[in-house]
Amino acid sequence: MPVNTLNRRAFLQLAGSAYLGTTLPQLGRLAQGAPKPGNQSVILVLLTGGCSQLDSFDPKPDAPAEIRGEFGTIPTKLPGVRLSEHLPLLAGRMQHWALVRSMSHEHNGHLPATHRILTGSPMPLERGSDLDNILSRRDFPCYGAGLAAARPRHDGLPSGVTLPHALIEGPLTWPGQHGGFLGPRHDPLLVTQDPNSPAFRMDTLALAEGTSAERLGGRKNLLDALDSAANPAKVHQDAALRMLTSDRVANAFRIQNEPERNRDRYGRTAFGQTLLLARRLVQAGVPMIQANMGIVQSWDTHVDNWGRMKNRLLPELDRALAGLMDDLVAEGLIDNTLVVVTGEFGRTPKVSTLPGEKIPGRDHWAAVYSALFAGAGVKGGQVIGKSDSKAAYPVTPSFTPYDVGATVYHALGLAPDTEVADSQNRPIFLNRGQVMNPLYSLA
Repeated sequence: MPVNTLNRRAFLQLAGSAYLGTTLPQLGRLAQGAPKPGNQSVILVLLTGGCSQLDSFDPKPDAPAEIRGEFGTIPTKLPGVRLSEHLPLLAGRMQHWALVRSMSHEHNGHLPATHRILTGSPMPLERGSDLDNILSRRDFPCYGAGLAAARPRHDGLPSGVTLPHALIEGPLTWPGQHGGFLGPRHDPLLVTQDPNSPAFRMDTLALAEGTSAERLGGRKNLLDALDSAANPAKVHQDAALRMLTSDRVANAFRIQNEPERNRDRYGRTAFGQTLLLARRLVQAGVPMIQANMGIVQSWDTHVDNWGRMKNRLLPELDRALAGLMDDLVAEGLIDNTLVVVTGEFGRTPKVSTLPGEKIPGRDHWAAVYSALFAGAGVKGGQVIGKSDSKAAYPVTPSFTPYDVGATVYHALGLAPDTEVADSQNRPIFLNRGQVMNPLYSLA
C-alpha cells in the first residue's frame, strides 16, 4: 500500500485544530505532582469496541431499570465504591488501582475514537467511509512508534508490541495502530496468533537451526560491505538482525515455558494468555505493549449487552487482570509498569433495542466512561472523577484520550511536547494532552 503523507492543507488544518489555544510553555511543562518522566513499561489493555461503564466500573444501582441494566453490584476494598457483580477479583484488588470515572470526549465513532486512544492525538482527517484511507500514513503514530522515533533502540528489543492481533474488520484496518506519518520503519511488532492456542509459536524471532549469532554477524558484515549504494531496506534488515541476535524477545514469547499454574491463574483464554504474555514482555524489557481484549466488535454491545458481558467479557477480563496484577506486585514490576485499561468510549445510559433485533443493548457513548490505571507511581486505592446519576456526563473535571496519551508518554520517558519529524521532515508534536496529575496523589 502506498505511503500517504500529510499535504500542506491537511497539515495546517491539523496544526490549527489540534493545538488551538495551547501554548508551547503549556505543552512543555513537567506535570506537577507526577513523577518525573521515566523509562517504565506500559501495558495498554484495550477494551476494543467500547465497554459499558454502567455494567462494569461505574454502576448506578439506584437508577431506574432502563438505566442501571440487569446486573447487581458488589462492594470493593474501597469504602463506598461498588463495581459490577461480575468483577469480584478486581473488587478485591482495588487497593492497587486508580479508577477514573470521568473520561470524556466528543466523538462516538469507532475509528476516530480508536485513533485518539491509541495515539493520544486526533485523527488528522476525520474519516469513516473512505475505505482506501483507513490504513493511512497520515495518522499519528501509536505510542510504541512514537517512542521508537523519539528514542531509537539498538539492543534488539522492539519499542512496541501489539498482540494478539491487529484491529481489522473486513476490509477496514482501524487507524492509530502503526507508525502513521513516521513511516513503516517504526511500526510495532505485530503478533497475529492467539497465545492461548497450543500451536502458538513465534519461530520467526529465533535463529534457524545450525545458525549462530556469530555466523549471522559475519553475514551482516559481508552484506554491509557489498552495499555500496543506498539501500532503503537496510534499516529494516538491521532491526531484524538485532532482534534475531538477541534472545530476550524470543524467550519472552515462549509462553509454553511458563508454569502451568501461572497460566491457569490468568485463565486459559485469549484475554488471559495475552496479559500473561504482556507481563513476560515487560520482564524482557519491551517498553510499550498494546494488549487488545478481543476483536474490534468484542465490547461493541449494541445487542445482548448483558449476555455477552456476563458470559464472557467481564469474567475473562476480571481473571486476566487479577493474574496480571498479582504477578506485577509479587515480582516487583508494579513500580516500573503503568497499566491502563480502557475502551475508546463507553455505552449509552439508556437501554435500547436496535431495529430488527429482540435482545437489547447499549449504543456508543463518548460523553462519559471509565478507565483503570495502576503502577509506575500511580496511587492505587482511589476513585478519580464522578459521573452524574445516569453515568451520562461527568460532574467533575474530565479527562480525554489525549490526556491518557500524555500519561503514557510520560511513563515512557517522553514529555507531551516531544517533537518528531514526518515523512517530509516537518516537526510535529506527538501529543496534545496533559499528564493526569491526580493519578499520582491521593485525594
